Amino acid sequence: MMKWAALLGLIALMAIAFFSGWVDRFDLAWIQDNRDTLQAWALERPVASVGLFVITYATCVALSLPIATLLTLLGGFLFGVWIGLAAVVTGATLGATAVFLIAQSSVGNTLRQRAGPLYQKVASHMQSNALGYLLFMRLVPIFPFFLVNIVPALFGMRVSAYMLATFIGIIPGTFVFVNFGQQLGEIGAVSDLVSPQMLVALGLLGVFVLIPTLYRHWTSHQRTAP
Repeated sequence: MMKWAALLGLIALMAIAFFSGWVDRFDLAWIQDNRDTLQAWALERPVASVGLFVITYATCVALSLPIATLLTLLGGFLFGVWIGLAAVVTGATLGATAVFLIAQSSVGNTLRQRAGPLYQKVASHMQSNALGYLLFMRLVPIFPFFLVNIVPALFGMRVSAYMLATFIGIIPGTFVFVNFGQQLGEIGAVSDLVSPQMLVALGLLGVFVLIPTLYRHWTSHQRTAP
């Protein structure tokens, strides 16, 4: 029962965050209305503001709150491209790792105990090529971030590999939005920032990263084929 306590606690916090209504109030208009106050506070307390931002970002990612893009824009606006990028990537990696560890200790352990040969085969392949697959899923923006946090945990991916792939994989997309954040006052809607060209570019980068993994899989299959 104890291994489910963290998962149930996470779900309870998610429900509180959503039903309290504050997530709906935190939108682009609110950030733009309060940008001068936020920026003044960040300038007065640079270390504390970065630390609080990282903790807030990690918490929002762990709770799967749909405000990560807004926070990324805010990070770029408050701290500039490079500090904002480091703060966002660090917070996102910590939050995603928290979800990974909870899923691994609860759902993942239960699934591994009850799974059959097919699961073991898929899990073995995933573990041997985990870094490549997770980098692909992080880079290509068609996969929901929350789902990508959980899937590797179900197949026993190592925490170190998970954190490395998450940290590296979210850098390109994060850089784009952090850079947009410097023009926060000129943004009309978050959806305006996502262009087909950007999605294609990130998709191609993800495919490029996946090529070595696919090649290893193909050569391994060729060696074992009769």
